Amino acid sequence: MTADSGPGMRPDRPPLSGRISRERIGRALTTIVLPFVAMLLAVIIGSFFIYAADLIANKGAIDLGKPLTAYGALVKGSLLSFDAIVATLKQAAPLVFGGLAVALGFKAGLFNIGVQGQLLMGVLGSVAVGVALADQPVFVAAPLAFLAGTLAGAAFGFVPGFLKAVSGAHEVVTTIMLNYIALNILAAFVSGPLRVPKAPAPVTFDVGHAALPIFLGKTGHVGILIAVVAVVVVWWLLYRTTLGFEIRTAGANPDAARYAGMRPRRLIMLTMTFSGALAGMAGAGELLGVTHQTQTSFATSVGFDSIAVALLARSNPLGIIPAAILFGAMRAGAGQMQIEARTPRELVDVLQAVILLVLVVLPVIARALGGRGARAIPVEAETITKSYASESVTT
Repeated sequence: MTADSGPGMRPDRPPLSGRISRERIGRALTTIVLPFVAMLLAVIIGSFFIYAADLIANKGAIDLGKPLTAYGALVKGSLLSFDAIVATLKQAAPLVFGGLAVALGFKAGLFNIGVQGQLLMGVLGSVAVGVALADQPVFVAAPLAFLAGTLAGAAFGFVPGFLKAVSGAHEVVTTIMLNYIALNILAAFVSGPLRVPKAPAPVTFDVGHAALPIFLGKTGHVGILIAVVAVVVVWWLLYRTTLGFEIRTAGANPDAARYAGMRPRRLIMLTMTFSGALAGMAGAGELLGVTHQTQTSFATSVGFDSIAVALLARSNPLGIIPAAILFGAMRAGAGQMQIEARTPRELVDVLQAVILLVLVVLPVIARALGGRGARAIPVEAETITKSYASESVTT
């Protein structure tokens, strides 16, 4: 027993400062190691799928170097030329918006799985205003169309936030249902008031001057820069404002937030509205920067890929950028991989699914086993498992 040990004190128990330091180190290691493990396992499991596809295509013959060829082509098509880098950034831009939308919800203890629906509302709002202002100057038409998409996404995000704050309806259930509602709302407008007359299939007019200007290469639109600005704004909101502190506090401990005089219901509605606005920006950026018009279905997986982006970044706004670039590079290089290695581009979906699965499952397993890493479980994984667990109990 040391000289400063008093009666009843445990000499083998480290001081509080030491325990806090070790806990912080554990969380820091988890932040670095977990994403690395997820990507490594994705590459390994993806290699087995490549071998399986090669085995079927070549009727029993296997090229042992096929994974290296496939992954090399994936990197070549996404990073090894100027056009490839621009394509990667273009693919990453909506993922930045979507990742921020999901991450902001996680910070408040909310699982916004409705980014896809909010994105579609952003598409609808931006195409409606963009078509109406197609002949106006670009410095008028483009900002107003982008703002319309942002507000449409915000309004659609407010709905589940309001329902949860007022009635306790779980955001997982309401946002899933709203995804399908958004899909049908978009189809109804494109088939009705926004449809080009006498077109063979329902489609809208081109947004014309409302399209986002190109500033990088042939396809790098201004939405890429707006995405970077959004990262800075969300980081500043979360870590440099009173509202951000309240959002993080309510997400970590709602009872403590309520005891401190905060209003969790108001914070829920605000967070879901801001989250919807960011998702709406993703839709507006894709419509105004890439497609310039839409059909009854807007084919994109950004809404669901954003969940994996937010998990990989551990909901850190600054971490969203590299995570989005990684997923954007996969999408950008998939075509080159399919051409050179004859590996189906759907392999990218397998890689992303494995990353998402590992990021969620490994921390949960650590908690179940009660290991030392259990305290370093990402709050995002806790939010997801808590969300589904609570739903299963009530239903």
